[in-house]
Amino acid sequence: MTKEYTLCYDGGKRDEDLILPINSSLSITLHQDQLKTTTTIACSRNFQQDRIWLNGKEEDISNPRLQSCLQEIRRFSRKRRNSGDSTSDVSSVSHKVHICSVNNFPTAAGLASSASGYACLVYTLSQLFGVESEQLSAVARQGSGSACRSLYGGFVQWKLGEQLDGKDSLAEQVESESFWPELRILILVVSAEQKSVGSTSGMHTSVETSQLLKYRADVVVPSRMEKMIRVIRERDFPAFGELTMKDSNQFHAICLDTYPPIFYLNNMSHRIISLVHHYNQYYGETRVAYTFDAGPNAVIYTLQDHLPEFVQVVRHFFPPEVNGEEFVKGLPVCSADLSEELKRDINMEPTPKGIRYIISTKAGPGPCVVKDPNHHLLGADGLPKKSAISD
Repeated sequence: MTKEYTLCYDGGKRDEDLILPINSSLSITLHQDQLKTTTTIACSRNFQQDRIWLNGKEEDISNPRLQSCLQEIRRFSRKRRNSGDSTSDVSSVSHKVHICSVNNFPTAAGLASSASGYACLVYTLSQLFGVESEQLSAVARQGSGSACRSLYGGFVQWKLGEQLDGKDSLAEQVESESFWPELRILILVVSAEQKSVGSTSGMHTSVETSQLLKYRADVVVPSRMEKMIRVIRERDFPAFGELTMKDSNQFHAICLDTYPPIFYLNNMSHRIISLVHHYNQYYGETRVAYTFDAGPNAVIYTLQDHLPEFVQVVRHFFPPEVNGEEFVKGLPVCSADLSEELKRDINMEPTPKGIRYIISTKAGPGPCVVKDPNHHLLGADGLPKKSAISD
């Protein structure tokens, strides 16, 4: 199961119980070859209780959002079986489940780990209990709002919806992952530490206190969503990049307009923003765009032609440790030379080790089933394999 990253943010919830947003949003699903959540679920009459292990540690299964997803999937499964429409041959839906889930990217550090995790959980449960895919968006939304988008590949929108019960607040694919093949994505990992303020609690405070958020939801987002979808379909990168950066900036302006204010960005985040704008100004066009979720790590969008040079720009102004781990991970990036004029025009002092590493990736597909049993996280006894347990 891959993760996604937002282009046009949902700024909060109008209903915290149903996880209904105050505005529509748009994201790109990132490729699971580079960033993914892997989840294995087993059920058995021999299991005494539902249990879950996340990134090597057993967690509390009673989490309300987690329970909501489990209950909804079981309800849909019972409904299908009672109607005689179920094709699933697994054991009874009343059996307890063991869940094991692992992320290969920083968790709770503003890299949308909850979206990927809940989407993967719901999709895996649906495979286990024979629940149809069209029902999953609403279920995943109840775990983490943005998880409904992670169930689809490519460019995905989460529609605001109008119904009070939230049945029309669902995700749908705008374009597939293969629609814009030249588009490339870099994740600049500044910090992998857990956020001091979680995105859920932060957005709740913003809804309660930010007047800018209300204006954004009512006035800005409706037209911005239309324009963003249009420029994606036109593959207009300069317009796409400008919209993406403006939306990210406005999201963090809302964080500052929240009372008390929320600070997700740090000094390195601000330096990355400055670097991107100086780079674009040098060329007189938007060749690179940034966006920041609820954390300090940057997601950079660019086109394949500009990727090697910009990675070299990042390497020059945020030089890594000489003997450290691999600086650029994921999809390979060709080397490039920087002109002295470009370095001089950007006019920034290098910040050694300011960026820990870069993940190079692209748009990717939605969830898929891992068929190789060697990659399953649970053993025959229903407990996590040693490879899925942290030391």
